[in-house]
Amino acid sequence: MKLIPFLGFNGQTHEAMAFYAKVLRGNVTSETKYGDMPPSDNMDGCGDAPGPLDPNLVAHSQLEVGDAVLMAADGPPSDGAGTTTINIDVDSIEEAERVFKELSEGGKVTMPIGETFWAHRWGMLEDKYGKPWMVNCMKPFP
Repeated sequence: MKLIPFLGFNGQTHEAMAFYAKVLRGNVTSETKYGDMPPSDNMDGCGDAPGPLDPNLVAHSQLEVGDAVLMAADGPPSDGAGTTTINIDVDSIEEAERVFKELSEGGKVTMPIGETFWAHRWGMLEDKYGKPWMVNCMKPFP
């Protein structure tokens, strides 16, 4: 299991991740815009947000510095400068479902766990303390 910080921005993901890559001497290894994603009924608004997401905004960006990983996206929508979410990357579907279920007990599921084009399982929740989490069981990047 890996704990990966996930930064949510309001339209500045591309610029911010390029800045972090320069400062930290790492590489942005993945970047996908919402418009590049295949259509999905449950991704129109990301969590509780209504309506479609701007296709020009970044849906996923990944920065690698040695063994460290930082992920970011333009969203989930928030007031102010964005959000910080803890992303858990696990090795199996079973572990993803277990961790998601246990973390969400007493909390609020904001995106039910399920298969996506990038992950065997992915879901978002706020735990009983109000902290945002994502659980990922990733598919290999091409």
